[in-house]
Amino acid sequence: MEYTHLGRSGLSVSRLCLGTMNFGPSTDEPTSHAIMDAAHDAGINFFDTANVYGRAVSVGLTEEIIGRWFAQGGGRRERTVIATKLYGDLPDDPDRPWPNSGKLSALNIRRALDKSLQRLQTDYIDLYQMHHVDRDTPWEEIWQAMEVAVQQGKVLYVGSSNFAGWHIAQAQEEAAARGFMGLVSEQSIYNLLKREVELEVLPAAEHYGLGVIPWSPLQGGLLGGVVKKENQGKRRLEGRAKESLEQHRTEIEAYEQLAEDLGLEPAELGLAWLLHQPAVTAPIIGPRLPEQLDGALKAVDVTLDAATLERLDELFPGHKPAPEDYAW
Repeated sequence: MEYTHLGRSGLSVSRLCLGTMNFGPSTDEPTSHAIMDAAHDAGINFFDTANVYGRAVSVGLTEEIIGRWFAQGGGRRERTVIATKLYGDLPDDPDRPWPNSGKLSALNIRRALDKSLQRLQTDYIDLYQMHHVDRDTPWEEIWQAMEVAVQQGKVLYVGSSNFAGWHIAQAQEEAAARGFMGLVSEQSIYNLLKREVELEVLPAAEHYGLGVIPWSPLQGGLLGGVVKKENQGKRRLEGRAKESLEQHRTEIEAYEQLAEDLGLEPAELGLAWLLHQPAVTAPIIGPRLPEQLDGALKAVDVTLDAATLERLDELFPGHKPAPEDYAW
């Protein structure tokens, strides 16, 4: 496994990040624990979760599953850079919602953080991420609350998720004015089919020294060999996924053929492409079974030449940084 710094921080993280959103709703607890053990065995030290993951079953379920894994000891917590998130509305009683149980007020930051610490059975969060921008809470309030969390030793680094480029700039300028480090990472959707972040988010991240953590790196499986699996009867798409495949079927078929010509699985090619992009720290992979980890691991060792990168840009055109993308 290769490691790199998370943005401009001194924190070393693996080039792949284990996503845990399936833990609980799709993957049972013993299998979830087996996946985390396998990730450690492969050298993955960077795990991503959120306080809202698993809430369809019970509030905080995914964090609780990770917490019980940490509690087994054996250096599990010490060897893990754990990233979690807050923002989503999580009332104590879903049948009787009450104000201030979501977003980024100082009150919710304090409450949500303490609850995540309890569920994760740890006394600190390595990377505490804002799951979405809060347009109703001023940055001086957000940063004051985060500063307190850092001073208390409950949070080491702060990150964002689903921010626009100008949100990153606003956050960083406000943090700098307070003498605070601010954001060290941004988690955005980014893959060969979804490249809008190249307009402003990636340039902002590079300028301010944020590591980019792409979520949905294979666009919900569309870049993971879906045509081949469909032809073999192993997968059947419905709804928006099916519509998206039909919209991009020609490009995806050519992409899968390119992967075959290179001796790669499509998923390996899609992840390797991301690992070649500026500012990208670690794509988030979300295996439902331990054996699904293997294909993702191979992507770290793949080197794509200029001709392959150019061919991928032909199949899935990206963006120049704004404003050159749309102006002289």
